[in-house]
Amino acid sequence: MSQRDRETEGSAQPTQIDNETKAKPNSNFSGFNHYGDHKPLYGIRGIRKYWFKLWGGRPPGPLLLFLGILTAIIMGVPLLYVVVRSFSAGAERWMNILDERIPGLLWNTLSLTVMVTVFAVILGVSLAWIVHRTDLPFKKAWQWLLALPLVIPPYIGAAVYIIILGPVGWASEFWGEGGALEGWFGGYPIDIYSFGGVFFVLTLFTFPYVFLITMASLRKMNRNYEEVARSQGLTTSQIFWKVNVPFLRPAIGAGAILVALYVLADFGAIAILRYTTFTAAIYYQIGSFDNLSATVLSVILIAITLVVLWLEGKTRKKNAYYQTSNSYKEPEALRLGKWKIPAILYVFTVFFLSVLVPILVLIYWTYIGIGEGAIDSDFWEYTWNSIRVAGYAAVACMLLAIPVIYLKYRYPSPITSVIEKLSYSGYALPGVIVALAIIFIFNEHIPWLYNTHYLIAFAFVIRFLPQAMQSGEASLSLVSPRIDEAARSLGHPPWKVMFKVVLPSIRPGILAGGALVFVSAIKELPATLLLRPPGFDTLAVRIWYETNESFYHYAAPAALVIILISLIPLRFLLKKY
Repeated sequence: MSQRDRETEGSAQPTQIDNETKAKPNSNFSGFNHYGDHKPLYGIRGIRKYWFKLWGGRPPGPLLLFLGILTAIIMGVPLLYVVVRSFSAGAERWMNILDERIPGLLWNTLSLTVMVTVFAVILGVSLAWIVHRTDLPFKKAWQWLLALPLVIPPYIGAAVYIIILGPVGWASEFWGEGGALEGWFGGYPIDIYSFGGVFFVLTLFTFPYVFLITMASLRKMNRNYEEVARSQGLTTSQIFWKVNVPFLRPAIGAGAILVALYVLADFGAIAILRYTTFTAAIYYQIGSFDNLSATVLSVILIAITLVVLWLEGKTRKKNAYYQTSNSYKEPEALRLGKWKIPAILYVFTVFFLSVLVPILVLIYWTYIGIGEGAIDSDFWEYTWNSIRVAGYAAVACMLLAIPVIYLKYRYPSPITSVIEKLSYSGYALPGVIVALAIIFIFNEHIPWLYNTHYLIAFAFVIRFLPQAMQSGEASLSLVSPRIDEAARSLGHPPWKVMFKVVLPSIRPGILAGGALVFVSAIKELPATLLLRPPGFDTLAVRIWYETNESFYHYAAPAALVIILISLIPLRFLLKKY
């Protein structure tokens, strides 16, 4: 090997390998033997060379890599286990399910997902446009108020609208016998227990995903492009469709995928409103102890989720639009003129239905519940149980997220990419599928932990670890790698650099991610229903049971507590978006 080749090869390797190469000029470090044959080197030296090449000459420490791999296994094994178990169901069971149940479930699930996604996008984009780009009064206040539906779980919204629009709800006094509007519509005009009811509730409480992300994009949009379009004679509506919408497509796509994944995974609102999709069917199969059929349905739902993610990825690649101008100008507010009153009514109606109505109904029933003794020692026990398991999950997610995001940003490689993808896999899975996998694994292989509340926290970690990772990544991306290099040059191993040097810099992002996990976990229903041990109830579980029994004065206080706790990370979300 020439001197130049040795210098080039050694420049990408650590010092000890470079010294070894200089000491043995005829060594087989390059991967060929000393006779010049193109024969690959096997053994420890060859493995070592390949290992360094895999990490770009700078592999992580064994402890850091072990923590990352352990996290990936924890996140990925439940998904793999469900898929493997589904194949033990047998061809006959697969065919029976495919022939009898799948067509109806597919139609229910896909039609609901498409309709909710489309209308959530329409609501979110239109509201973001009106609030940010027009001279709507009290714009700053509306940005906060229209984000509030995000902290109201859809199953709470479903319970509220059952109270109002159910067969014996408040509205029945007007439509029913002796009511002021009796006979006006040939009977009771609204059936909340229908596709329309589920569609209404889910759309009302998922549109903020689109609203927040679209608002973030609108804040970054440059006025220069609109001015050029206007100079070419385009009207305001033409500018919107030909200039603004192309720039908003990534934001619209991101919001739409969040809504679609939520609808695919939702169980609470769907079950309370007695509508059957894949998640509800899986839950009922487990309830009837037909776990193999549940795994078959789970695999099909996982396949649908992957198809949705694939389609969104393809669409995003084909529709890439960039702003190249360096002279940023904030867009001017459009005058609503004669449309100001309709715009105010539109914005207020959405806020009224998605925030004011639920809050007022819950306060009313909470007042009744307090008089009936709903807030007793049992209530505080449910509250403590919810805080406890959500707290376990939040702490675990913060700890597990740190090595994964550190590996991703400081040690990129194919191995790191696999670890990251597996760590995100739980976020695309409904809670009912995660619970099913945990039931299989712990019941058969770790029975001493089965029927303990720790399994609930474990399910929350699988479901919500990506939230902690996303928040931590946002902080780590702002920390220069030179800080790590300086610490390494002083002899600190990678794990010590991560915990002693980097962690203090990204602590706010990690804590914010933990808060998001806590709030998401305290609202999670299906995993808690399936995994809770006997006698262990949470606020979400009590809302579920009390609502099904029409004991609204017992469900309302628990719902209000969840909403109040969920307000904690709202400031972080609005600051981010």
